[in-house]
Amino acid sequence: MTIRRVVPNLTVADLNVARAAYVETLGLAEVMNHGWILTLADDGGRQISLMTRDLSAPVNPDVSVEVDDVDDAHAAAVSAGLAIVHPLTDEEWGVRRFFFEDPSGNVVNVLSHR
Repeated sequence: MTIRRVVPNLTVADLNVARAAYVETLGLAEVMNHGWILTLADDGGRQISLMTRDLSAPVNPDVSVEVDDVDDAHAAAVSAGLAIVHPLTDEEWGVRRFFFEDPSGNVVNVLSHR
């Protein structure tokens, strides 16, 4: 399995207010906006996501990890005995993903684009 990118996810009360803070302070540009989550990036492709409430999952993830094969990652997480807190799901916005909780309680969104 290959990791393609890792993006921290910050839960915010108001996307527009949070967006302005990151754009004005750090010069980041909006590269994706679904209305409940938006991703900002710099010219080098480094990213951060801001979200209010995950659209289809019961909990917001702390970090997103894009992999080349999410099914293999899911099998590895299950084999490792990790708690799956959002099942392997094909989401309407074009990703296949699941969430696991690490031993410290951090929620990790593991995804592949379809």
